[in-house]
Amino acid sequence: MSVATEEHLTRDAAGGLNWQPAAETMPREHLLALQVERLRATLENAYENVPFYRKKMDELGVEPGDVTGLDAVASLPFTTKIDLRDHYPFGMFARPRDQVVRVHASSGTTGNPTTVGYTRADIDTWGDLIARTLAAGGVAPGDLLQNAYGYGLFTGGLGLHFGAERLGCTVVPISGGNTERQLKIMRDFGATALSCTPSYAMYLADAARDRGLRPEDLPVRVGFHGAEPWTNELRTQIESGLGEHALDIYGLSEMGGPGVAFECLCKGGMHINEDHYLAEVIDPETLRPLPFGEIGELVFTTLTREAQPLLRYRTRDLCTLIDEPCACGRTSVRMSKPIGRSDDMLIIRGVNVFPSQIEEVLMSIPAIEPHYQIVVDRKGYLDVIEVWVEVGEDLFAETMGDLERFQKGVQAQIYNVLNIQVAVKLKEPKTIQRSEGKAVRVVDRRTVL
Repeated sequence: MSVATEEHLTRDAAGGLNWQPAAETMPREHLLALQVERLRATLENAYENVPFYRKKMDELGVEPGDVTGLDAVASLPFTTKIDLRDHYPFGMFARPRDQVVRVHASSGTTGNPTTVGYTRADIDTWGDLIARTLAAGGVAPGDLLQNAYGYGLFTGGLGLHFGAERLGCTVVPISGGNTERQLKIMRDFGATALSCTPSYAMYLADAARDRGLRPEDLPVRVGFHGAEPWTNELRTQIESGLGEHALDIYGLSEMGGPGVAFECLCKGGMHINEDHYLAEVIDPETLRPLPFGEIGELVFTTLTREAQPLLRYRTRDLCTLIDEPCACGRTSVRMSKPIGRSDDMLIIRGVNVFPSQIEEVLMSIPAIEPHYQIVVDRKGYLDVIEVWVEVGEDLFAETMGDLERFQKGVQAQIYNVLNIQVAVKLKEPKTIQRSEGKAVRVVDRRTVL
């Protein structure tokens, strides 16, 4: 595995860096031709080596040689998480075990996890995609990455680790948790980059403030935060708390982990690594492809994965695809921050509710701390929703009448967005359970009638 030197990196127009400038700024017509070529190779790999896909494609009357353009993608079969679980653990692999050098798995809470395998070439590609991700934030050889993602079967820790080493960074594999030590290491070692979930970044910011540390006391310049949905309002809170550029990164274990898409310093959507992943947005009900700019379910087809090619994998994430040019100079299509999921969207009295909508309202109110929980319950035959929010000590020092007016004001702002009534419960600081990994934002207490 090669390591970067300063000469291998080029500066992008947004102040970040290109790790693979030829690929990242490839003219669109060349990129589309490359996608067609790699899609046909992926189909051949899947058809010849994965019985599941051979059966699916035969049922649809599709052969790899039939695909001569990207329009033909709509004729290919979908893949779901259920398909992967049904073929647990290795039934979707396209390579024998002696060519699979690593296996990761999802952190599913019920049933079998989804497993993902890598050949040596897959690992090398993964390293390049993470190097692109970090370089886009201005990270270069000589930077020190404090990697607070969990290690193990979860793809985040080792994914960021090897990508950072490929870029030529110094990596501190501190993993998640032990916040006191995180802050000490960050300051003593001089970490210039941080990788962790956005909720844990906010947790670190709160912990630093509680210890009397100002943002300028922390050396971190840029943070890479993914593995859970978060809003631009939360970005503002993280950036002011840690004094960093907070960048969104996107990946999922089924696609090999982080490295699928990343933000540059323009922060105008995440660049999809289209030379390795073919992206679509579909209507989750009709399954028809949607045009750029429309909200739908994100679907990916791998283009270079050897050990485990996946065709039209339904991520369940809802977002839009953005084809307008980015000021950074990269030519790839971008994806918006996911606004929710098609499978765990809350339906309250017939209204579709996404937690991100509520977060946007809460984070726009200065007196509210960046910690909240949405509690859904059923009273009789009606679903009810409560939003628990932490507020600062100063607000709790106000009179009861002032608290009630504030509470009603928050409820009114949420109603203006959702068009349903919610009950807002004000909580004292540090009474909502904190998370050192993925935040638990929704507690659904409903039982089936």
